[in-house]
Amino acid sequence: MEDYQLIATAAAGIEAIVGKELRRLGYETRVENGRVRFTGNIKDILTTNIWLRTADRVKIIVGEFDATTFDDLFEQTKALPWDQLLPLDAEFPVEGKSHRSQLHNVPSVQAIVKKAIAEKMMAVYHRRTKLPEAGHLYPLEVAINKDHVLLTLDTTGDSLFKRGYRKDKGGAPLKENMAAALVLLAHWFPDNPFVDPVCGSGTIPIEAGLIGHNIAPGINRSFVCEQWENLVPTGLADEVRDEADDQADYDVQLEIHGYDIDQRMVEIAQRNCQAAGLTHDITFKQLAVKDWHTDQINGVLVANPPYGERLSDRETVHELYRQMGEIYRPMTTWSKYILTADLEFEHYYGAKATKRRKLYNGALRTDLFQYWGRKRR
Repeated sequence: MEDYQLIATAAAGIEAIVGKELRRLGYETRVENGRVRFTGNIKDILTTNIWLRTADRVKIIVGEFDATTFDDLFEQTKALPWDQLLPLDAEFPVEGKSHRSQLHNVPSVQAIVKKAIAEKMMAVYHRRTKLPEAGHLYPLEVAINKDHVLLTLDTTGDSLFKRGYRKDKGGAPLKENMAAALVLLAHWFPDNPFVDPVCGSGTIPIEAGLIGHNIAPGINRSFVCEQWENLVPTGLADEVRDEADDQADYDVQLEIHGYDIDQRMVEIAQRNCQAAGLTHDITFKQLAVKDWHTDQINGVLVANPPYGERLSDRETVHELYRQMGEIYRPMTTWSKYILTADLEFEHYYGAKATKRRKLYNGALRTDLFQYWGRKRR
C-alpha cells in the first residue's frame, strides 16, 4: 500500500493530546498549531479515523508550496498528481481559507484551485468536456497561511466528534472529542471511581466509559473514504473494525456516575448512554452539586459547569463554584478537573489550582482548573 503524508486536525490546545494518541497507535508525529503530521497508508487512515478520540479529521496532504499570485497557485496546483487520488467521476468540492496572505480572496482561491484540478484531470483522462462529478465525494481544502499553500483531501467526512451515540443534547453541549480530551487529561484509571457532577447530556461520562473499555470511538460510524473504491480495497474497513473490536475489554468493571440538577438532562444522558451501549457502566441521577457527598477515595471528578456568560446568570454560577469548593476541597485523595471560561473560578472555589491549562471550546477560550489529589494506598 502507498504511504501518504497525513495530518490529524485538532482544536487549539488539544494538539499534544492528539499527538500522544497517534504515538500510542505507533506513529511518529510532528505536532503543529491545529494539527499533527504523520505518515501512513490507507489502512492507517482507516485505523486513525476509527481510534482517534480527540482529533477532528484525518486528511491526506496532496501538496504544499508557496504562492503569492493566482498564476503560481494555478500552475503548482495543476502539477500535483490529482489523478492518483481522484477517479474521473469524483465529486470534488473545494473549501478554502486564507490567513495573513497575499491571496486573501477565498472564493477566488477556491475557484482557481478547482479549475487547476479539473484541467489536470481532463488532460490525464483525455477529456474535452466538463468532468461529470457524479461519483463519490472527495472533499478538498486549500488553506493558505502566510503565503504557504496546503492542499488536503479529507478522509473523514462528518467530524470525528460525531460518534453516533448522541441522540439528544441540551444547551451548550460539549463536543465528544473535547470531552474525551478532558478524561485523558485527568489520567483516570478504570479501577477508580469517576464522577461528573454537572453531566448535562452525559458526554463526559460516556467518553470515560469508552476509554475505560478501550472501545474505539469511531467503530460504529462510517467515514467518507470508505466509498473510495479506487483507493480502499474491498473488506479493508471491516477488517480494521474487527481488529479494533478485538482490542476492547468489555469485561472490565467500571464505576462512573453522572449527576445533573435537571431531570430532563438526566433522561437525555440515559438515552445517549443506552445508544453507546454503556448502561451497565454508568449511573445517571438527578442531584444538585451541593447534595453530593462520598466516602470513596482516589476518585477522579471532571466537570464542565455553566460559565455564567450572561450577566443575569453570573451570581448563580459563582454560588455553584463556591459550593464546589466547599464539597471538593476536603476530598484530598480525589483529583478534580473543572473546565470554565470564568477566569475568576479559583476565587469563588476558594483554592488555587495545581495547574491551569488553556483550551478552546469551539471559539471560546476556557481554562481547565486542575486540582491533583494525593492518592491513598
